[in-house]
Amino acid sequence: MKIHEYQAKDILRRYNIPVQAGLVATTPAEARTIAENFGKSVVVKAQVHAGGRGKAGGVKFSKTPEVAEQNAQNILGMNIKGSTVHKVLVTDAADIQKEFYLGIILDRASKTITVMGSSEGGVEIEEVAKVTPEKIIKVQADPFLGLSDYQARELAFGMGIDSAKVNGFVTITKELYRAYTENDAEILEINPLILTEQGAWLALDAKMVFEDNGMHVRHKASENLRDLGEEEPAEGEARKAGLSYVKLDGNIGCVVNGAGLAMATMDSLKLYGGEPANFLDIGGGAKSDKVAAAIRIILTDPNVKAILFNIFGGITRGDDVARGILAGLSEINTDVPIVIRLVGTNSEAGRKILEEANLKSAETLMEAAQEVVAVANERAKESK
Repeated sequence: MKIHEYQAKDILRRYNIPVQAGLVATTPAEARTIAENFGKSVVVKAQVHAGGRGKAGGVKFSKTPEVAEQNAQNILGMNIKGSTVHKVLVTDAADIQKEFYLGIILDRASKTITVMGSSEGGVEIEEVAKVTPEKIIKVQADPFLGLSDYQARELAFGMGIDSAKVNGFVTITKELYRAYTENDAEILEINPLILTEQGAWLALDAKMVFEDNGMHVRHKASENLRDLGEEEPAEGEARKAGLSYVKLDGNIGCVVNGAGLAMATMDSLKLYGGEPANFLDIGGGAKSDKVAAAIRIILTDPNVKAILFNIFGGITRGDDVARGILAGLSEINTDVPIVIRLVGTNSEAGRKILEEANLKSAETLMEAAQEVVAVANERAKESK
């Protein structure tokens, strides 16, 4: 789950990380009032779950309240990478001496939490990694031991931070790590983390992404930070139905039980010239309610020309899976072609049930992928 900059900054404040004062406005008049109360130059910043706000014109320096009002007028309603701006953060302007990047991610390859820093702050870290990767300094924090002082200092020295400012940087880095672990984040970054002209550390921006699996029990209150207007409606419906769903750009809908099998299914579609329209994991088995919910969600995407079921019957028997699919399909009125690959326990009996219902079934993933790609391509030609 992503949250807005102002929400991430509120969390950083709880960990005594210095951030600018700022308030959220939803109208130009509110932005003007906030700027008047500051009594100094401000920055008006679009609040959307998208990067590159500055390049898109969504971050504007405002010398007077009148300019802040006009900038808010221009930014509100703006579309930034598919997200419409409904609110802006009006924050006091800072005198920047030097910009840095500081971020934390979960590194699954090394099974550690990676803390990254760079002297190239204010630039998207992906761009830095592409152009000057040597300027990204990394240290790995052990999940059990945490981040040590010496590791934070190693980061600071690698980033070229003046020795007189290292202790302050170490404090911020360790508090950022604590915020990351205590909130079960996937990503937490400050870009830029600046030194002001007065020599003080200040977080000018903040990005935070929560690990969804930690929210249901450990962080229920964090659910209130979710902005449904920033999320795909279908992804919200899938979450309510207990499905793992991610919308993609292709035209073949996928219904699969198991995340690894879903990835293999999408790879197979690509291998035979198809493009998956989604990642969708319905979990163990294929109960009728989840099948129906999955198809309804997939069909909200007008690009979908065909649907592929790839179901492995382990403990769940193949004939029960087939009946669940038929029951689910009976609730949906659609003419979108469906291909079903069913394998595992009692799969032969399951395929027989499907064939008797005049549904296309396949024994291998190769056959199913080739069949559904051909059907989707044919449908795409017909719609032109």
